[in-house]
Amino acid sequence: MLNSIASALNRNDELPNIELAEKLIKSEDSIGIAEIASGLKMGKAIANDCIKVLYEIGQQKPELILPHAEGFLDLLKSKNNRLVWGAMTALGQITPLYPDKVFKRFDDLCVAYNEGSVITIDSSMTVFANLCRVCKEYEQKILPVLFKHFETCRAKEIPQHFERIAVGITPDSIEMFRIIINKRFEEMTKSQQVRVGKVFKSLLKGEKR
Repeated sequence: MLNSIASALNRNDELPNIELAEKLIKSEDSIGIAEIASGLKMGKAIANDCIKVLYEIGQQKPELILPHAEGFLDLLKSKNNRLVWGAMTALGQITPLYPDKVFKRFDDLCVAYNEGSVITIDSSMTVFANLCRVCKEYEQKILPVLFKHFETCRAKEIPQHFERIAVGITPDSIEMFRIIINKRFEEMTKSQQVRVGKVFKSLLKGEKR
């Protein structure tokens, strides 16, 4: 399988990686996927291609990359930023299937969130939201991180990040999010305000059902 990734074909685009992911999804080839996962420990170009293949698989069938969850968690400490945000993307896909093991690495998640790129932070919102859904213990640990995030993040990030965490917002936490985001409402553009409003409306509808 490693001979089908972009760098092995002397390609600079992602199409070979996407096509390989589609092939592995259709065949549900666990051995082939494991071979791709082994590439994460190889040279930079190979590893970058392999993480792309894996999270492309995870987008459609996260259960196929679940056996490699520990590897993704380990990559959060990588010095290769591409691997860090790729791993966080994959973790966002598999956390609903693997929440307890992911939560055990909460400190590593927070370090990656605090030190990571914009894409790493985006995907960490998905991971945090999915963990909040599991139980009160997880929610109580994660909510302070999310509250601080919405107090300090760039205003233009609020709508997208609020949309990402919506699945993890409970009736008990929605009011605090409302207070925090209302304080920053004037910092957002009209379209951004509308997006945030739609999330609140959806959450309140769910609360009434």
